[in-house]
Amino acid sequence: MSRELKAKDRTGVINPIFTCQPVGAQYVSIGIKDCIGIVHGGQGCVMFVRLLISQHLKESFEIASSSVHEDGAVFGALDRVEQAVDVLLMRYPHVKVTPIITTCSTEVIGDDVDGVVCKLNDGLLKEKYTGREVHLIPIHTPSFVGSMISGYDLAVRDIVKYFARKGEPNGKLNLITGWANPGDVTALKHLLSKMEIDATVLFEIEDFDSPLMPSGNTVSHGNTTIADLTDTANASATLALNRYGGGKAANYLEETFQIPTIIGPTPIGIRNTDTLLHNLKTLTGKPIPPSLVRERGIALDALTDLVHMFLADKRMAIYGNPDLVIGLAEFCLDLEMKPVLLLLGDDNAGYVNDPRIHALRDGVSHDMEIITNADLWEMEQRITQNDLQLDLILGHSKGRFTAIDNQIPMVRVGFPTYDRAGHYWHPVVGYAGAIWLEEQMANSLFTDMEYKKNREWLLNVW
Repeated sequence: MSRELKAKDRTGVINPIFTCQPVGAQYVSIGIKDCIGIVHGGQGCVMFVRLLISQHLKESFEIASSSVHEDGAVFGALDRVEQAVDVLLMRYPHVKVTPIITTCSTEVIGDDVDGVVCKLNDGLLKEKYTGREVHLIPIHTPSFVGSMISGYDLAVRDIVKYFARKGEPNGKLNLITGWANPGDVTALKHLLSKMEIDATVLFEIEDFDSPLMPSGNTVSHGNTTIADLTDTANASATLALNRYGGGKAANYLEETFQIPTIIGPTPIGIRNTDTLLHNLKTLTGKPIPPSLVRERGIALDALTDLVHMFLADKRMAIYGNPDLVIGLAEFCLDLEMKPVLLLLGDDNAGYVNDPRIHALRDGVSHDMEIITNADLWEMEQRITQNDLQLDLILGHSKGRFTAIDNQIPMVRVGFPTYDRAGHYWHPVVGYAGAIWLEEQMANSLFTDMEYKKNREWLLNVW
């Protein structure tokens, strides 16, 4: 029986699962109110990322670029940062927070972004923008290491580290959602509300949906304020839902301000949502109310309707954000399904010691591969060359061609999803997320049966 955790055996990347670190930092920036980040690099480092996020969320928002050209790549481009900050502050008088996000080119040429921030704080901001609150925050996210997930993790830590200041205890919980959709934030806030927990939900984009009004269109923005970020040091506890997307910030708050902290698990499925509620109870002392016990029962009933008859023993591949992939795999195992291939798209050294991965490997009775630093070619090759038999694929939109070419049903989940409508409003976390996920998987299998004209007994209807 093979249950391996291994890196892919090729040095090149074909059809990557993730994109680069600056993307994660940019996703963090859109969760902050009165914030526009400046990406210090080529204009494409903003243009294509902004397109990707807009395709996923179907919204317009603002991110700026220092627009480095050939001369800057040779001689240095710190002057472009100075110009970008000046133009941004002139054009957007409401902006208070400006992360300056580095890229591969500007890290390679050695631009001293921290130094230019000090220069701007002592010069431009005092001379031209006297009395205006402006926070310039250097975020180092070179594209030649890590991925968008590690970039998200670094940006959350650095922004929390910049703002957090010790004051009077506020009695609130810090909730670091990690890379989440608006629907996930709504579901999490619902659970907090039911438990009557006062929490600061950090870097959240629940309202990232600007209406079309007679007075004109508006630009979407996140809801986390400077006051929220400053007050993170005064919370009663911190709960980070993702180990690799927010864990660094949670550890920083614990080590620096002695705030009790729990990291994970990502609350996908019944088991992990139960753990989330018990962690909330442990950190806050608030009881789990009967209303949530009832919601759990409704979810269990919905799962019971489908699991044994339609989902059991279905073989699947899952790829994407590592916390998402692990959470989905745990949920699918609880549904009697068989995850046989898990693809983690970067080479994070923490995977080797991740207890969740060890539990997955030790807890399955079928062959399963967990590939780190993986790309989507790994899945393609196993299907076409190694005769990997799959009933279902879970992942973001970039894997759709493998699913289409090999006639394997696929459920879109994760970032980016741009070939399905409205997925960002549906949670994958909590009891509501468990219902949505299992219904999506079952409906995909039903539709596949119709297209292939298979008899009903192949889905165990009898």
